Amino acid sequence: MNQNALKEAVALAALDYIPENGILGIGSGSTVNCFIAALAPKKHLIEATVASSVASYTLLKQHHIPVIEFNQASGIDVYIDGADEINSHFQMIKGGGGCLLREKILATAAQKFVCIVDESKMVKALGNFPLAIEVLPMAQSYVARELVKLGGLPILREGFVTDNHNIILDVHRLPLHEPIALEEKLASIPGLLDSGLFAKRPADSLLLATTTGIQTKERT
Repeated sequence: MNQNALKEAVALAALDYIPENGILGIGSGSTVNCFIAALAPKKHLIEATVASSVASYTLLKQHHIPVIEFNQASGIDVYIDGADEINSHFQMIKGGGGCLLREKILATAAQKFVCIVDESKMVKALGNFPLAIEVLPMAQSYVARELVKLGGLPILREGFVTDNHNIILDVHRLPLHEPIALEEKLASIPGLLDSGLFAKRPADSLLLATTTGIQTKERT
């Protein structure tokens, strides 16, 4: 089974988590795109969706799935998204697609966060994938210097602007042995809007697509 087939399989499995007559938060990325396609025939079961990116919003509209703005939603019942890396504590690195700020807002607001990934994303320790940081453009140099102080090597994502009209610094070599502490340090840097480190708000459920089937894990 190739990676695309694994993504499609885990997307189908995630349909069991959609909140009947509720608000469903939708993440971003290739696995989520598979989920949106799988959701289309069942769109009548939910009240509406809230998208974490312009790309997801556009795809939801193309499938005629109801979408509302987050400010219109009374809350998020379930949030479904992928990850670039996830560990056994369901802490993640996200942001490869540059949507990390909106993704973190929806994940934090959700009553339940379901992460859908294929087995290549499961890691023993976070950090092989560079950590995306969304930064206010005027603070780029300052934030980069602060990241160097923390041991990181920040590299500007050339030619990329987020949906919020900000820039992304992809940071290599950051020490990630204490993810929650690092996430808090990053959040304290003025001009750094958020990081793709999801440690304080890990997933509640993990659907892991493997060559032998879907593994369902719950955070304890």
